[in-house]
Amino acid sequence: MDSPYQEGETKIHVLLPDAFQIGDAASVLYVLPVEPYDGALCGDGLEEVRKSDLHNRHQLICVKPTFSHPPWYADHPRDPGIQQESHFLRVVVPFIDQEFCGEVESPRRLLVGFSKSGWGAFSLLLRHPDTFARAAAFDAPLGWQSPNRYGMGEVFDTQDNMDRYCVPELLEPSAGKLGSEPRLALYGYSDFRGHHQFLHYRMLKFGIAHEYVDGPGRDHRWDSGWLPDAINFLANRS
Repeated sequence: MDSPYQEGETKIHVLLPDAFQIGDAASVLYVLPVEPYDGALCGDGLEEVRKSDLHNRHQLICVKPTFSHPPWYADHPRDPGIQQESHFLRVVVPFIDQEFCGEVESPRRLLVGFSKSGWGAFSLLLRHPDTFARAAAFDAPLGWQSPNRYGMGEVFDTQDNMDRYCVPELLEPSAGKLGSEPRLALYGYSDFRGHHQFLHYRMLKFGIAHEYVDGPGRDHRWDSGWLPDAINFLANRS
């Protein structure tokens, strides 16, 4: 699909429950990609959902959008072709709502990711708590606060812009908007255990209810075994 917020053609991959009908009370799970376009060096999150039959087990409309640049789920301050948050919120989410959610006024939207997309899941929910119900992240650099590694500079461009999306900076102003039930979850680590520990203690400091699973350590991939537990948390309505 052509998007005014991305360079080149992007896609929206959708995996539906086998017995799904438009208008069913299914939640929407956004399986946020780590790589641009259809990159799969770290595996394929949507394929892992299918292999484990999680879309049927939890009655989930599962969605994997693609992006034209390494996805950090932020808008570049100057480049109109790197507007990732706007693409997601103004193109992807409305398309899924219209095509698959029927007359459901406000579908329950869930976010899951790791590494870059784990950052994206947390940042998106903290910035838009009325749009997304829950977010879960595995092995994400959630404590990073300068756009100087992991391709961050290509998307954030400036420190001021990154500060708008920086997860540690978003916690305190968001604390009063998240309610008493856990809406955020940290599910294990590979390379970024310290980042998860840091964020866990920050959320405790600000009284933010959350799930925290410290281990076991796993490979930095979609298919290393963490995804079913993360989706169990997301799909749980209690």
